[in-house]
Amino acid sequence: MHTLKPCIFLFAFLSLSMFSLGQDRYKIKTGDQNGINKWYMGRQIAQVMSHYGIDWLEREERDMQENTALLLKNLAVKEGMVIADIGAGSGYYSALLTKLVGTGKVFALDVEPEMIAYLNKRIKKEKLSHILPVLSSEQKVSLPDSTIDMMLLVDVYHEFSYPYEMAVSMRAALKPGGKLVLVEFRSEDLTVPIKTIHKMSEAQAIKEFKAAGFIFDKNIDNLPWQHCMVFTK
Repeated sequence: MHTLKPCIFLFAFLSLSMFSLGQDRYKIKTGDQNGINKWYMGRQIAQVMSHYGIDWLEREERDMQENTALLLKNLAVKEGMVIADIGAGSGYYSALLTKLVGTGKVFALDVEPEMIAYLNKRIKKEKLSHILPVLSSEQKVSLPDSTIDMMLLVDVYHEFSYPYEMAVSMRAALKPGGKLVLVEFRSEDLTVPIKTIHKMSEAQAIKEFKAAGFIFDKNIDNLPWQHCMVFTK
């Protein structure tokens, strides 16, 4: 029995160390009133746009402001691909992606049950196929490992309460060589009419995703207001 004690103590020490590392990863302090009092790698995390923001997501001028067609062209979607729309919200991009994947699939993930309910209604109303709504959590995507060809995150990552844990989880769900496309409003451009806390810089995004094991590929810098950054597993 005595031989087990060192193992027990070691396990307890490692558990405490991992907990400590998790605690040190985030800083709790005040900042912008439009953010939560939680910071990651020098960036304050923004408040989540809930289902009350569906009208904003579905606004008529969105196509012009974000050049939706050009963003979809940047993705270079191939028929048969399995794509995960992370933080899909109302399904604005999920609905467009279903027309491109052909026999493939689009997983539309969101953490709000209200958004999932809206997605299900949209699928039925618009008779969409190859789209599967998935209720995710704040720390993990509910997808099997190595099953996704591409992940799309449009104006949502900056709101993640656990960005590191989510990035690690997303990386695990991607197939080897799979791509993650991060679309965020450019904080480097003061003319972009979006609140500062809802923007991200290229340098900040690269720093955070590299910390989770991603490789930065390129920034397709052709959208009116947003970065279109490509990361590889």
